[in-house]
Order: sequence, then structure tokens, then C-alpha cells
Amino acid sequence: MTNTDLGTPLTPLKGIELEIGGMTCASCANRIEKKLNKLDGVTATVNYATEKAKVTVPEDYDPSLLVQEVEKTGYTAQLPKPKTTAPAGDTGEAEEPREDHELRTLRQRLIGSVVLSVPVIAMAMIPALQFTYWQWASLALAAPVVVWGAWPFHKAAWTNLRHGTATMDTLISMGTGAAFLWSLYALFLGTAGTPGMTHPFEFTLAPSDGASNIYLEVAAGVTMFILAGRYFEKRSKRQAGAALRALLELGAKEVAVLRDGVETRIPVDDLSVGDEFIVRPGEKIATDGIVASGTSAVDASMLTGESVPVEVGEGDAVTGATVNAGGRLVVRATRIGSDTQLAQMARLVEEAQTGKAEVQRLADRISGVFVPIVIVIAVIALGAWLGAGFPAAAAFTAAVAVLVIACPCALGLATPTALLVGTGRGAQMGILIKGPEVLESTRKVDTVVLDKTGTVTTGRMTLVDVVTAPGVERADLLRLAGAVEDASEHPIAQAIAKGATEEVGTLATPEGFTNLEGRGVSGTVDGHAVLVGRDSLLGERSLDDTLREAKASAEAEGRTVVVAAWDGEPRGLLIVADTVKPTSAEAVEGLKRLGLTPVLLTGDNEAVARQIAAEVGIDEVIAEVLPAEKVDVVKRLQGEGRVVAMVGDGVNDAPALAQADLGLAMGTGTDVAIEASDITLVRGDLRSAVDAIRLSRKTLGTIKTNLFWAFAYNVAAIPVAALGMLNPMLAGAAMAFSSVFVVGNSLRLRGFRSVAPS
Repeated sequence: MTNTDLGTPLTPLKGIELEIGGMTCASCANRIEKKLNKLDGVTATVNYATEKAKVTVPEDYDPSLLVQEVEKTGYTAQLPKPKTTAPAGDTGEAEEPREDHELRTLRQRLIGSVVLSVPVIAMAMIPALQFTYWQWASLALAAPVVVWGAWPFHKAAWTNLRHGTATMDTLISMGTGAAFLWSLYALFLGTAGTPGMTHPFEFTLAPSDGASNIYLEVAAGVTMFILAGRYFEKRSKRQAGAALRALLELGAKEVAVLRDGVETRIPVDDLSVGDEFIVRPGEKIATDGIVASGTSAVDASMLTGESVPVEVGEGDAVTGATVNAGGRLVVRATRIGSDTQLAQMARLVEEAQTGKAEVQRLADRISGVFVPIVIVIAVIALGAWLGAGFPAAAAFTAAVAVLVIACPCALGLATPTALLVGTGRGAQMGILIKGPEVLESTRKVDTVVLDKTGTVTTGRMTLVDVVTAPGVERADLLRLAGAVEDASEHPIAQAIAKGATEEVGTLATPEGFTNLEGRGVSGTVDGHAVLVGRDSLLGERSLDDTLREAKASAEAEGRTVVVAAWDGEPRGLLIVADTVKPTSAEAVEGLKRLGLTPVLLTGDNEAVARQIAAEVGIDEVIAEVLPAEKVDVVKRLQGEGRVVAMVGDGVNDAPALAQADLGLAMGTGTDVAIEASDITLVRGDLRSAVDAIRLSRKTLGTIKTNLFWAFAYNVAAIPVAALGMLNPMLAGAAMAFSSVFVVGNSLRLRGFRSVAPS
């Protein structure tokens, strides 16, 4: 029984979107989500990738309470600002977006840290640079890096501590803090501040009280390297919301509306339901509506995936953002703003991105275990030294040395260097990888869904066959029919004209050219009255058996058949289709070798889909799917336990690309598909998808190797530190050697080779 059955009306709900700041890992998003969901009447989901929270609350709920709750958790929250029309002459650049401000601040910290840290590391590692008061110069340079540069890590570590968790931020803050504070102790209370003090270039293992050693280069160097890694990661993550911006940019900006019989150009936002507006050839249809008058062909391929333009006439429905490819139309608006199909598709993309499970950084998962172990070892070392009767200074030296050596500089380089080299190599090959989360997905993918139009096929109509009636020459058919079609703007006509030009050369200009209301075209060429179009143009004259059989066979394969006649007699058939790319079959074979199951997904009819699938070697076909249903297909496959990659190129593919565990967009497709995807294939060659998955898996393997060695070097040095035998040179050498190994291992990715010849 519902509340309405009891006479109590249900509380109306509203959706609020918050912009969240300060998150450093997926566990931060989970923490905020749990906190918000504890509030009465609140349902929230928080996305680490898009840095947004989608919250459903009662209609009368005060949104500022949500902001306060997030801030109590240790993060920042901001309500979206209402959209206002900028005054004339205003460029809209006065207010900087929050995400740009965050990225700019991070870049400033990185640049400042690099400038200050490089001299500190150089002085510590090269005895020749150690002048009389070099240690105090090091302190002056390192202090801003450790306090200001590493502030985001300290802040995140404090937040983690309050919630009883440990991440990579905890490890960085703890290690840099320990190194810096011990250096202060050694300089002010020990002997390290003595004029002329040097760090000799030696690797001897001998216990000491640590009062003559400073570790400023460790504190500054770790901060610098890890800031660099964070900056590159943050920059790539900023692309997450660009799919929605690109999608909403697709629509027309102005529309020629008819009011009281007068044509007036107005912004699309001012259009009302019931308004009639004009769409000329080549223009975008401003919003969803019904054709009031006129006939044309509408290119809806980027929204529906249909390769053949749709013929529309009076009473037919048309969709906003599709392109009028033929004649003049007058359209009556039926849906505007957020009700249009384009806006609904934008919502689908957003929902898919919000629901996508984000892969928590591997370094965070390792840190969650590593940090408590290191703290335990440090405490044990402290207790053991004190229990053995050694001075407190020596005991604290050993404990702090454990914390210092446990903070691996190479950890900050492990992911960004492999990403930098891997993505750089990918860019050379026409493969653009957006971020580290992408790589984790490629390892688990077992099913790859391929959109048909523009991905497996060229996405363009092409003249694929010519059938002549008995006694008619092929060249004559192409020459006469091609000449009439060349005068038409219809995409199918242009495909025929192009095919004819390639085979017979320059085409004549027809006389008396006429467009016959969605049925075809006519004109006079070389004294012949030529008709080209549907067989209904022939009136009572029917096709002979040869042409009829050829027409039925071609249509059974999903191809478009155009009839050509002159002087009152049918002379032949021109067969047009979207053709398979020459490399698609090879690419499908390559995907199978990677252990992936290819699935063909298309809005086209079953016959076309089966024929294309057979041609490239795909067994599983899902056809006649509407744009919104593509997301459902991906969800259904995921529900079956499959890890799904999606390859597409159209606007209709964008929600499915965002929903899939791994989205790959053809660079020859729309900006929306590219922005919604994880990987972009610049060349539009499906073999690039094979290379992308191979490269991603290899890059991920390199990152894991890097992380292992980043920790291994430091883990090996922890017992040395616990025994009080760690001198600054050894600490610096361990840091440098692990970093050199990580960089060298990452550089091996430059040798990655494509499966396809360039």
C-alpha cells in the first residue's frame, strides 16, 4: 500500500548536482556518499571521475545542508550556478570554472616545487656543490616545497586519519614529514647545522645517532615527483565531463521560425511547442517535430546509426540535430529543451558515466596495507633500541629512518612515466588513451561490441553493383543515369554520380532537371528522357524477370536499389550500399586472438547486419536497436558477467561508450563519441582497436612492474633503516636507483609495434 492509498500525498522529490572538490581517490567518493546517504530523505551517488554528486532530496530540502555535510567530511562542495544569458559583448570568461582553478593551482605547486627541489637534490647528491652553509640553503629551498607544495597530501592524510584509513597520501605525508622534521632536529639540535658539514659520497653501513644527517632532498624530491604524477592524472581526468558539453553543442543555435506568416530568426531556446520553422538543405533541424510541408531526405546517421538517409514528407516525425540533406522543410515543433531526443541522450551519457565503477588506484590499495606495517616496524624499532639500552636519539633515528625510507619516490613516477611513454607511443600510432583507469579495464575485457556504421563499415553510401537490362551497355547506363543523379543533392544520388564518374569520366549536364517529390529525379541527357529513382516512377511498365530477380536479391541483403529508365523503358539497376572497410575482417580476427568475443551492434535491419557480420567473421549479431537501447544492450551483456568494450563513432554510440567498461571511439566519428570514450582511434581503422587493447595491457603490466620495484627497493632498505645504519647517501641512492629503474622500464614501451602495417 502506498502513501497515496492512505490519503497522504507522496513527498515530491527533486534532483541536485553538487560539484565536489578535494577527492584524491575512489575511497574519498565512497566516504562522501555514505555521509550524504545517512541524512533523512537523501539518496546520493558520488562519482570520483566526474567529481560530482547526484543527490535526490525532498522538494523543500535546503541544498546548503548538503554542502555543509560534505564540508564536515573534509571536502568542498558547490551548488551549480544558474545559467544566465551573458550580456552583449561579454565573452563569459570573467569567472574561472572551479576545475580549471584546481588544475591551475596544482600546476603552480608543481612548477614551484620543481624550481626549488632540483637544487636541493643536486647539493645533497654531489659533494662538490656542498659549500659552507649549503645545508641552510637546502632548508630555505625545501621548506616551501614540504609545507606548501605537499599541502594537498598533508590535508588528505589528515582527512584519512580522521576516518581511520590510509592511502598513498598518508604514506607521502608521513615520509616527507618525518624526513623534514628530523632534518630540523639535526640542524637546530644536532651537529648537521655546523658550518662546513658535508654528506660524503659513501655507502657504508654503520649505526649513528642521526644528529649529523639531513634528509631534505628526500622530502623535497618525493613531493616534486608525486605532484608531477598527480598533475598529469588530474589533467586527463578533466575530460570526463566533456562528452556532455560536446553533445549539447551539437544542436542548432538559431532557427528560422514562422510567426504570422513572417520568417524570423530567433535563438533555439526561444522556440515554443507548436511553432513552425523552416529547415533549408544542409541545415540542422532545430528540435524534434513533425513535417508540416515539404519532402526531403534527412541524414540521421549520427543519431540513429542508419547509413541510408531517411525520406520524410508531410506528417513524418523528425529529430533535432539531424541534417536536412535534400529539399526545403517546414517543421512543427513537438518537443523542446530537455524533452528532446538529444537532451535525453545527454542524460543517458551522464547516467552511464555516474554509474561506471571507478577503479581505485593500485598505489592506494597497496598503501592501505603498507602504511600500517611501516608504522608498526618503526614503533618496534624504537622500542627495540630503547629496550636494548641505547640513547633516545639513536632510537628515534632508527624509527624516523624507517619512515623516511618507506616513502618511495619511485611510487610517484611508477604510473605517470609508464602512462607518459605508453600514451606517447599510442599517439604516434593514432591511439589516444585518456587515463590510468582505462588501462585496468583492458586487462579484464572479454567481449567487444562493434557498432556497424562507420566502424566496421565506411559509413558512406557507395555504388556497389550495376545490373543492365538485355541489350543495354553498362557504360551507357552509368553515363545517362549518373548525369541526372549528379544534379541532385540526395546522398544516394551523389553516391551513384561518384561511382559513375570514376568509371566513365566526366558526366554531362542534364536539361530540364526535375526532383520528383521523394520518388526520384528526371532530366534529358543526350536527347534521352531519363528517369532515376524508385520503380514506382515507371508507372505501368514493370521490370523484366532478370531485373526483378536482381532487385529482390539485392534488397534481401539490405542494399538500396535504384531503377534507371530512359525513353519510357527500364534499362537497369544501380545498387547502393554501405561497404565494409577493407581492414575490418583482419581486425576482427585480431580481436579474437586477444581472447575477445566480437558482437555486431546496429540500428540497421537484420538482413544487412547478418550480411556484414558474415563478411568480417562475426557470429553474434544484435540488429534493429534504437539509440537508447544500445546502452541497455551493453548493460545486459554486463549483467551476464561479461566485461564489455564498445567501439563506435556516432552520437548514438556515446551513451553506450560511456556505459561500457572500456569505450573506444573512431577518430573519424563525432566529437561526442570521442569525448564519451576512454580511447580514441584517430585513423578510423578498426585494427587500431586491436593495437589499443594490446598497448593498454602492456602499459598496465609496466605500471604494475614499476609499482612492485618502487616498493621492493624501499622494503629491502627498511631493515637497514631499523638497524640504524641508513646514511643520507644510501637513502638518496635508493631513491635515485628505484626512480631510474622505473623510468628505464617505462621507456621500453617505446618499442611497442602495431599488428597492422602503417
